[in-house]
Amino acid sequence: MSLVVLGVTGGIGAYKSVEVVRGLQRAGHEVAVVMTESATKFVGPLTFEAITQRKVITDQYAAGANADIEHISLASQADLLLVAPATANMVGKLTHGIADDFLSALYLATTAPVLMAPAMNTNMLSHPAVQENLKVLSNRGVQLVEPGEGYLACGWIGKGRLAEPDTIVEAAEQILRQGGDLIGRCVLVTAGPTEENIDPVRYLGNRSSGRMGFAIASEAMARGARVILIAGPTAVEPPAAVELKRVRSADEMFQSVSEHVDQADVVVMVAAVADYTPSQGEAAQKISKEQSELTLQLRRTPDILGAISKRRGLRSQPVLVGFAAETTDVLEKARAKLKSKNLDLIVANDVSQPNSGFGTETNAATIVAKDSEIPDQVIGLGPKRLLARVIVTRVSELLTKSGDRPTVNRLEKA
Repeated sequence: MSLVVLGVTGGIGAYKSVEVVRGLQRAGHEVAVVMTESATKFVGPLTFEAITQRKVITDQYAAGANADIEHISLASQADLLLVAPATANMVGKLTHGIADDFLSALYLATTAPVLMAPAMNTNMLSHPAVQENLKVLSNRGVQLVEPGEGYLACGWIGKGRLAEPDTIVEAAEQILRQGGDLIGRCVLVTAGPTEENIDPVRYLGNRSSGRMGFAIASEAMARGARVILIAGPTAVEPPAAVELKRVRSADEMFQSVSEHVDQADVVVMVAAVADYTPSQGEAAQKISKEQSELTLQLRRTPDILGAISKRRGLRSQPVLVGFAAETTDVLEKARAKLKSKNLDLIVANDVSQPNSGFGTETNAATIVAKDSEIPDQVIGLGPKRLLARVIVTRVSELLTKSGDRPTVNRLEKA
């Protein structure tokens, strides 16, 4: 059983924190609650005391609070500091090291992992100051649960509402379950399809659901990695606590990968990136369907994996993993791609087979290594999370074999 310290700050989403406590308790964890003064205006401390059977800390200077220097004592006991909701004010204080209440002092004193679930007005969330603060915290190792979209307390509709309690609990669980073989590593994963606009209504796309990439991201995070997930449009929810970057087109995915690849020890290109996009770009108006035939001129989209491989050159990192979704001559085409892109591993799967590949929750694949002396590894049909576990294990073995320091350490030494 782990001790989770839940920091509750002053936002309307504070009422959801009660369910976060319940979810953590159901998972077998003990919860200690710290509330800011503003948070007590939304939810009474007595509510949390009743369900945690522990005193709720609301005042840094309450009588007896400093008998054992309580914020230091709790900081040393915590297995995870979870702040939900995290207001713009608290995000700013933690970014700049301001310790003017119990929660902000606790943050500076603890060495436990930190997970934050921001919640605020849409415009506040998108403000450059808040975005920069979140970026700084993320770079320091704080993991974030993305805010949800929908109706906000202020009456607006947009992004900024506190993530659902189950999502927050899942993110906390993933941190607490970390196996450790990827601690200090950064794994960049691409997932889902891209959509290439034809006109304001139509686009070119594919059947990728994002599930395989999400499973790999989740597995890497559960084993201690910092995970940057670059995802195209998907109906499936991505795993909580990853650093999620949403894109739509192949060009956008190329730009996002280029922006983040230098931080990565591993790049796993799972996304089904469109090979072609309209040559003239998106038509300004909807194309009329009066014609009996329509000809589209298409151009190749950027070769993202090829560009990363060229950028890596002769270095051993980042470890490069590609996917080859084929319908004929699967292994031959996979081996050709492995060689032409200079990959370390390639995952080949026959998407023409039932329940394998796009749009399903199961997959079957063959993993082919750059080292020709390593035999192909065949994984039979099963849940994508199990295939993800095999892939991440192979990646971990390659990292260990290379002997390179984690990116986090390399950046600190630079």
